Formats: sequence, C-alpha cells, structure tokens
Amino acid sequence: MSYRTLNPEKIAATAQSLEARIGDRFPNSGLASVASELVVMSRDLAAAAERLARPIWWLRVLTWSVIILGAGMFIFVGSILSFDRISTGAFDFVQGVEATLNTLILGGVGFLALNSVEQRLKRKQIFKELHGLRSLIHVIDMHQLTKDPAALSTSFTPTAHSPQRTNNPAELARYLDYCSEMLSVTGKLAALFAQAIQDEVVTSAVNDIEDLGSNLSRKIWQKITLIEATRQT
Repeated sequence: MSYRTLNPEKIAATAQSLEARIGDRFPNSGLASVASELVVMSRDLAAAAERLARPIWWLRVLTWSVIILGAGMFIFVGSILSFDRISTGAFDFVQGVEATLNTLILGGVGFLALNSVEQRLKRKQIFKELHGLRSLIHVIDMHQLTKDPAALSTSFTPTAHSPQRTNNPAELARYLDYCSEMLSVTGKLAALFAQAIQDEVVTSAVNDIEDLGSNLSRKIWQKITLIEATRQT
C-alpha cells in the first residue's frame, strides 16, 4: 500500500463512516443531511479526478493531426516557391529573414496553443467541481454558525428570535467536532485534483479550498476550546 498518494476509496469510506456517526448521534438533523451529501460528493469527485487524470485521446489525436497538417502546408508552400528571381539586395534579404522569423513565431505560438487545449479543458472541468465543493464548505459553516458556547453560560438569556440551542456541552462539542471533520474531508477531496493534474493554476485553486476549510475549522476549534474551559469551571 502506498502512503505517498491519496486513495479516493479511503476518503469516500471516511465520509461514509462520518455520516453514520453523525446519524447515530444526531438523527434527522440538518448536519446528518449535509453528511449524506458529502458522501455522494466524495464518490462523484473521486470519479471525476480519476477520469481527468487519464489522457483525452480523441483530443490529442485531433490536436496532432492539425499540427501535422499545418506543418505539411508549410513544407508544401516552401517547396513550390521559386527562388530564382529573389534579389540579393540587403533590403530584400532582411525582408526574407523577417518573414521567415514571423512565420516560425506564429507557428510556435499556434503549436503551444493547440498543445494546451487539453490542459485548459481539464482545468475548466476541475473549477466546476471545486465550485460545488466550495459551496458545500459554506453550507457546513452555516450549520455551526449558531452553535455558540456562550449559550452554555448560566447568565445567558435568549431572545425571542434566538435559534434553538443545546444546553449539553458534550453534545455541542461533538457537533462542532463533526463539522471540523467534514471540513477536513472536503480538503482531501480537493487535493485529489491537484494529485491528478500537474497544473499550477489547479494547485492554487485547490490550496484556496484547503485554506478556506482550515480557517473555518480553526474557528470551530476555538469554540470547542471555550466549551472545554466552561466544563472545567
């Protein structure tokens, strides 16, 4: 077993186990529904990352066919041109060199553009998948938003519009801990794309997703720390 790469099946299994644990402790809760969605997304994103890691052969064949066709046209045009009447003057020589360089530069730019079509197509699909993952992260954050440790204090007085809160410190801590675990799983799902595609732009987007999840998880653990301090006093 290799421990140098992420295993999509293990990530999906972790998400499924987390869903079962949340369902056991908080059945019929909104967090349990989010955990179920995380399981579905973990399977979908794992399949997408595996698919994008494979070459798009039809696109590669098409790209190289266009490149070969273009190179053949250059060779054909160059072979039928007559150089018998070309002036030997310096001005005409410079014009010929300039035209040749422009042609080579345009051909090189065209080659690079065609060669990057597959990368740009995969990048677009990855951004679409990461957008859905980012939305799920914000949904998880919304579920922990109203879980305030200050509500455990005996001096806390709820208002008429205060959300329903739990008065059990242990349950509140577990709820927040589950949110943190779910955010950790989302970071690993994003990392699957950085592992599948060697692309700086994709890696930067994945790092943004991981930073978002880490920052929210850090905020959650600050709440858990406050809960533990409340239980010890």
